[in-house]
Amino acid sequence: MAKLSQEDLLAQFEEMTLIELSEFVKAFEEKFDVTAAAAAPVVVAGGAAGGAAEAAEEKDEFDVVLTGAGDKKIQVIKVVRELTSLGLKEAKDLVDGTPKPVLEKVNKEAAEKAAESLKAAGAAVEVK
Repeated sequence: MAKLSQEDLLAQFEEMTLIELSEFVKAFEEKFDVTAAAAAPVVVAGGAAGGAAEAAEEKDEFDVVLTGAGDKKIQVIKVVRELTSLGLKEAKDLVDGTPKPVLEKVNKEAAEKAAESLKAAGAAVEVK
């Protein structure tokens, strides 16, 4: 069996529906006896525990910030246009003026999907 590169695997995952991806993750967890659960934040007991618990609340709005266009600037501009309602000139100006937010105050799933699309096009992205 030929070994697939990380880019090839991401391209395959990108074409999957969320249900198919969820089933894949379950099969992966069973096959390799692992879990894909996120690490939980640790809260220190004591006087600062009240403030730490409030700060540890899960964030529900994220910003996708383009930090660099990479080598494939035209591909990045195309992805920015797909993700936003910007015209060609506005999308080009956004890509040229990095770091700039592409999407603001979106849910986690939309932010992760947008970041994956931009990274696949060769851009450097941060989700804040």
